[in-house]
Amino acid sequence: MGADIVELDIALTSDSVLVLQHDRTIDRCTTGKGKIIDMTYEEIQKYYLKNAHGARNSLDLKVPTLREALEVCKDRIVVNIDKGYDHYDLVLAIAEELGVTEQILIKGSKSLADVREKMAGNKQNLLYMPIITPSNTKSLALFDEYEADAEPQLAYEVCWGKMTPEVEDCMKRVVADGSKLWVNSLWNSLCGGLSDDVAWVTSAEEVYGKLVDMGATMIQTDRPEYLLDYLRSRGLHD
Repeated sequence: MGADIVELDIALTSDSVLVLQHDRTIDRCTTGKGKIIDMTYEEIQKYYLKNAHGARNSLDLKVPTLREALEVCKDRIVVNIDKGYDHYDLVLAIAEELGVTEQILIKGSKSLADVREKMAGNKQNLLYMPIITPSNTKSLALFDEYEADAEPQLAYEVCWGKMTPEVEDCMKRVVADGSKLWVNSLWNSLCGGLSDDVAWVTSAEEVYGKLVDMGATMIQTDRPEYLLDYLRSRGLHD
């Protein structure tokens, strides 16, 4: 479709294999049952992925590993790995082996000191993006900490349920610093009601247009084709 980034969720098996899975169990997405952390990779491979209707997929596909996914993504697309910070060393090792370290983006709400300690001693590190919720006092303090650093951040994800002066100020500061502004349009609670569902019911301009005008340069969506068509109509994507 021409998307710039894809999000992958990961989980760790009992024998330390990182697999692609959003849930803590394989119950919803496969023909099996069980907690991933209690199962070996070999045990998980006994089961098949389900299709969108909850039935076994016709191609007999099984739960893939992070390594397999990154082999496909190599030199093609940036990969945002959800829960990547929780398994940082394992993810970094796989990324370095495959030569995709510069393509991997993780995000979180950790302090600057915590992130630096995590990355200390590595020749190369994964990209990191702080998540900021301006309505939360601790989160705003975290933003102040990152913004005060001598080196501007690559990007910030800003989450808000209602537009307030604090949210508006936070976004303006992100843009003024030269950092990218990431907005998650999957749920209303993360983007002040400007979600994918609203865009689909009203118009792309009503949602994505407002986000772009706020300064968003990275928009997370479940409808990438719809968003890309809109961005191209404004000359904002090639």
